[in-house]
Amino acid sequence: MKISVRKGLDINLKGEADKILADSNHSKLFALKPTDFSGLVPKMLVKEGDEVKCGSPVFCDKYNDQINYVSPVSGKINEIVRGEKRRILAVTIESDGKMDQLNLKPKDLAKSDSEEIKSELMSAGLWPFFRMRPIDIVALPNDLPKSIFISGFDSHPLAPDFDFIMRGKSAEFNAGLEIVSKLTKGDVNLQLRSNADEVFTKATNVVVNTVSGPHPAGNVGVQIHEIDTLNKGEVVWYINPQDVMVIGRFALTGAYDVSKIISVGGSSISERKYYKTISGASISSIIKEKAIDDNSRIISGNVLTGEQVNLDGFLGFYHHQLSIIPEGNKHKFFLTDGWLSPGFNSFSASRAYPSWLMPKSKSYNLDTNLNGEERAFVVSGQYEKVFPFDIYPVQLLKSIITNDIEKMESLGIYEVSPEDFALCEFVCTSKVNLQKIVRDGLDLIYKECM
Repeated sequence: MKISVRKGLDINLKGEADKILADSNHSKLFALKPTDFSGLVPKMLVKEGDEVKCGSPVFCDKYNDQINYVSPVSGKINEIVRGEKRRILAVTIESDGKMDQLNLKPKDLAKSDSEEIKSELMSAGLWPFFRMRPIDIVALPNDLPKSIFISGFDSHPLAPDFDFIMRGKSAEFNAGLEIVSKLTKGDVNLQLRSNADEVFTKATNVVVNTVSGPHPAGNVGVQIHEIDTLNKGEVVWYINPQDVMVIGRFALTGAYDVSKIISVGGSSISERKYYKTISGASISSIIKEKAIDDNSRIISGNVLTGEQVNLDGFLGFYHHQLSIIPEGNKHKFFLTDGWLSPGFNSFSASRAYPSWLMPKSKSYNLDTNLNGEERAFVVSGQYEKVFPFDIYPVQLLKSIITNDIEKMESLGIYEVSPEDFALCEFVCTSKVNLQKIVRDGLDLIYKECM
């Protein structure tokens, strides 16, 4: 299929990563964070001081104890970080630098049936790579998805280039695809831009679809909506291309190897490159403090949906980029930088500034300032301009706020996830935290209806 996304908005930020690959420093500490997995209630399988290897179970899902969450490195459990009501926020692991594997016996999963593959992936800690729509949580292994989606490109601001990351890795990618294809009776849909690398265009066991248009064209939610629309009672799974490669490595070698390549970009960092690192690595092992401008914000993930972290924080499980942009905590003089300024260097989605006359390729140095405070909903029509779903976004959000489950279902709650509302949140006149509202609505639906 050829899909053209017409509604959306490209936010061109300064500081895109150069196509240069470098190795990050080996991190002394790694973290496995239950907070990276929506709805997860962890059950600890280790205690502080225990020795672990790559692939050793650290905790499991309390309500589905077959799904293991495992250590990305070998070493020992350093600390179990707890928050309010002793909620587990993170498990930190002190690496010994040896990367000893729990298992090094490859299994021919390509000849196994789907149930055997599921069992192996859950035991090895690879199952959390699969997420599901609706609800946008780790896939439930008892479900049979009608299809599986892989987005071969990312359209977020400062997004990594998967063509660059995946180049020359067809063997691992195709080995992973062969296993993924056995988990559904439907299609494995791979979405690409028109000029994608041959690792994607020559991929096996997939149906290739071409997608054009502005962000959020790279979001799997938009792709599912256009290709295989979800109805109540149906399930679709999705997975990132680099995570498919991790499964391929496991099939070929038996090792739990979650090394990946991430992009580091943004206007507030001088060394903008691609780095090879390991899932859960410390931020300080990837970027140097001296390379970051003062008064900057480090974001694990992209600027629209990512998580704010410090140098002593850790890379998120599903994140493939670090974004460093100016912190917006300074007052702006209204005549030069504020609402009465000429605005030639100000980005606006509503043509409030003359910058909309500039070429679309112009990039902007945006900070984190909201330029206002939260207020009541204003029906401005801005959401609909950047929201490419056949859904009424404002009405859906109001039904979530009022906990009206029947209206949520009729207005399309099963098709969306928080990231699908990130652009709406960006252009929101009322400065409302829309992603949190949608997450709360999905949690309620999961609790009451599934």
